[in-house]
Amino acid sequence: MIDFELGDELELVRETARDFAEDHLRPALRDHEAAQSVGDSTLDAFRNIGFETLEWPETLGGSQLGALARCVVSEELAAGDAGAALAIDPLGPALYPLLEFGGIETLRELGAPLLHAPGSRAWLVWNGEGTRNRIERSAAGVTGTIAWVPASRVDLLVFLDEEGGFAVSEGIEHAPLRGSGLRAAGASELTLVKAPVRAEWSDASGAATALARCRLVIAALLVGVMRESAEYSRRYALDRVAFGKPIAHHQALSFLIADMASSVDCARLLVWEAAWRLEAGEDAHEACATAFVEAAEQAMFVTPNGVQILGGHGFMQDYPVEKFMREARALSLMLGGVDAAREAAGRELVSTLGRVALNVEAIG
Repeated sequence: MIDFELGDELELVRETARDFAEDHLRPALRDHEAAQSVGDSTLDAFRNIGFETLEWPETLGGSQLGALARCVVSEELAAGDAGAALAIDPLGPALYPLLEFGGIETLRELGAPLLHAPGSRAWLVWNGEGTRNRIERSAAGVTGTIAWVPASRVDLLVFLDEEGGFAVSEGIEHAPLRGSGLRAAGASELTLVKAPVRAEWSDASGAATALARCRLVIAALLVGVMRESAEYSRRYALDRVAFGKPIAHHQALSFLIADMASSVDCARLLVWEAAWRLEAGEDAHEACATAFVEAAEQAMFVTPNGVQILGGHGFMQDYPVEKFMREARALSLMLGGVDAAREAAGRELVSTLGRVALNVEAIG
């Protein structure tokens, strides 16, 4: 029998994250978006729960709960407010290159100081395939422009590409932007002026694993956004009456609502499977890329239809479905977007099939 249960420990983590989102994120959804930040009380509550260091090694005071726990928490937080979910996490996806390249010592040196400086943020910049950043490196440092990051303040920038990465923490200039999606996290254009390189790594294998883990977290955020869009529009359709019955009871909409719910569940299962593969030490690069592609594509199906179910109301800020659509689009463009992830998944799959064919030939 196939068991899709998370287990008692992860269910408790999930429930805690859901309660936090219900108490601190969802009620202030529009306030956070207007302010382009979250309040100190929300940051303190997140820190006190211990979600800041959910995947950190125990030697640094972390919980070391692993990829699946992070995916479960990310989904619940994104269902409350995806922008706020990014804003309250000091390291965000930048955690993974630090862990993969430098391990505990690098995390202690570059990451830990951000935990002790309220409001500090790190951000990961994908500098490989599909990027449009204009970054140049020289002996004097790093110079260039990053058109948009979902943050009003960046204290540590971690750059990642197919061969390795590097980090800078000085020479970062911010130009505020209004932004479209993920406004609660803030929005800035970054300009680097001879920014000194704080650390540098060359490791293609570590880069691939770090990218896979980053894609998995973004995929989990996408699942949370589309889940809330599907649930909100379903509840609206059950309350809205037309031609003598709730619009959810009209066949066309009932089929659409069912398809939206199925899309959410399918994307979630792929995310969980990829997380399980990571924790089991299996080759999960293709699984993580596939989970990202599926989550992004299904989010582009679910969230626009969430708007359509509400009709004209869907485009008004009185209802959050337009926000879900904006945030799904912003998340799906990260890390080179869907096209880069699809190509990565294809390459990994071809490589795997090639190895299987060689093994079969050797056995034969």
